[in-house]
Amino acid sequence: MDGGDGTADLVINKRFVSEAELEERRKRRQEEWEKVRKPEDPKECPEEAYDPRSLYERLQEQREKKQQEFEEQFKFKNMVRGLDEDETHFLDEVSRQQELLEKQRREEELKELNEYRISFALKWLMVT
Repeated sequence: MDGGDGTADLVINKRFVSEAELEERRKRRQEEWEKVRKPEDPKECPEEAYDPRSLYERLQEQREKKQQEFEEQFKFKNMVRGLDEDETHFLDEVSRQQELLEKQRREEELKELNEYRISFALKWLMVT
């Protein structure tokens, strides 16, 4: 099966990690942790989280997450709709009423201003 050249043993050995290799990795990780550790961080390097899922499952999850973020960006854009006829009539009516109120306010201001000018002119004529 292996052809007598020992390549099958090499492949099998690559699948397994010895305790010494694990210990060496922990030491390196701890040394790196000491370099970047802040005073409020724990002294021990946190263990790497083991994810038993396959690479396909992890990539699928990332893709779904990106798709959800993309859809979230355009969610409100798709919710915008035009105004129907009743809404436009209502808004037109409100606009007309505001214009009428503004016109009445301007007319009252002009009337009061003219009355003030007339009274001021009369007082000035009486004084002279």
